[in-house]
Amino acid sequence: MIERRPFDSLGGANHGWLDAKHHFSFAEYHDSERVHWGALRVWNDDTIAPGTGFPPHPHADMEIITYVREGAITHQDSLGNKGRTKAGDVQVMSAGTGIRHSEYNLEPGITRIFQIWIFPDRRGGQPSWGAKPFPKGDRSGQFVALASGREGDDDALPIRTDARVLGATLKAGETAEYRLGADRYGYLVPASGRVEVDGVALEARDGAAISDVDSIRVTALEDAELVLVDAAG
Repeated sequence: MIERRPFDSLGGANHGWLDAKHHFSFAEYHDSERVHWGALRVWNDDTIAPGTGFPPHPHADMEIITYVREGAITHQDSLGNKGRTKAGDVQVMSAGTGIRHSEYNLEPGITRIFQIWIFPDRRGGQPSWGAKPFPKGDRSGQFVALASGREGDDDALPIRTDARVLGATLKAGETAEYRLGADRYGYLVPASGRVEVDGVALEARDGAAISDVDSIRVTALEDAELVLVDAAG
């Protein structure tokens, strides 16, 4: 099953400094049909104005992955970690027993991010943060694990859950396949470009909720940048 969730059907709120779109229930937006997708709990599509951002706030018992689409995000947390993650790269925070952090756009232009939250396999644990560059050329024509809690994904940022966050870049006309597994939950969003997923057309920033399929085949109708979550039920 592949269910297209058009961008204009998403929840959201425009706070001036932050224009947020929510693929799943979040903050003031609630949709009983879109609370989570397997262990995937949040997928926010955020546009952050220059010189603004999220002031220090707490998290616990959540795996939080930030995929930067444009600009850069600057992170600082209560563990003493500091870092700037730029477009195409990824940061991961395992909130564990509890952590406070801030995320600011200190760039001269807007920053666009996907922020993805996935339930951990178990509660607690020491909180942690990490970031890593992922050159887009390395994922040309194929899905590459960016963050993962699955065995064998040694080059991905570690997360404490049976899930993967993957990225791919496809030229117009190119096709990439991914073996999901019929017991898994997939959620695919084109950060840019138009694609077809097993014949279902997606515009940029649409979501595709995928389940009960062994594998998916994605064809780019134009140059496209893709993010996919593969999560347990």
